[in-house]
Amino acid sequence: MSQLDVDGATLTYDDEGARDGDGVPLVFIHGWTANRHRWDHQMAHFAPKRRVIRLDLRGHGESDGSARTIEELAGDVVALLDHLEVDRFIPVGHSMGGMITQTLALSHPERIERLVLVNSISRMTYSRGRGLLMAASTLVPFKLFVATNIQRAFAPGHPREEVREYIRGSSATPREVVMTCYAAMRAFDVLDRVGEISTPTLLVHGYHDIQLPVSQMLRMAKDYPDAVVRIVDAGHELPVEKPAELTSALDWFVTGQA
Repeated sequence: MSQLDVDGATLTYDDEGARDGDGVPLVFIHGWTANRHRWDHQMAHFAPKRRVIRLDLRGHGESDGSARTIEELAGDVVALLDHLEVDRFIPVGHSMGGMITQTLALSHPERIERLVLVNSISRMTYSRGRGLLMAASTLVPFKLFVATNIQRAFAPGHPREEVREYIRGSSATPREVVMTCYAAMRAFDVLDRVGEISTPTLLVHGYHDIQLPVSQMLRMAKDYPDAVVRIVDAGHELPVEKPAELTSALDWFVTGQA
């Protein structure tokens, strides 16, 4: 574990693996209310082969500070990679992390060798009924708001104690960070620009994801010039619901077999 001060925030990160390994570094970016340990399985698998980097986004995990836009969070990733003297890389982003990944691909295309989006979309779109439900959910007590969203993130049948563990972890995220990042995700919209992302892209999505439905992912996938789609029998928390399946898909994709 290491730390870096960036624009009023202290970012906690891990930089592991062989510097002379296969390919450019993988950079893992977690989602809303999560932390860098969502990627434990992938870090353990790839570190013996290549350089792997992950961070706690500001306000999450062991990082402090707060951000109001996805662009600000993407700026933190760039600042960290500049500090580590990493030029080209493969970002792997889950959920909100996938929004950050798309922002990086649009703002710094020359630095992205490939990109991976896990349970992520380019625009949050709600039906009228779901939009009203989500708006109402922000009015309930904070811990209930977080617990409800994390509970819904897992596919039916996932072990209850594991779900409770992730609810406890997410509830430790400061309220301001949770709500400002929630607003940032709702404001995020690059759907009309994904056609500019010519970099080879892997989109992995849980079939049972009701937070960011697979239909929305497929809507954006058709506009990507060079995309491969994998649908997995999981919910929204794919990195921890089906870690081995995700790691296998990443291994296939980042080695250039796609």
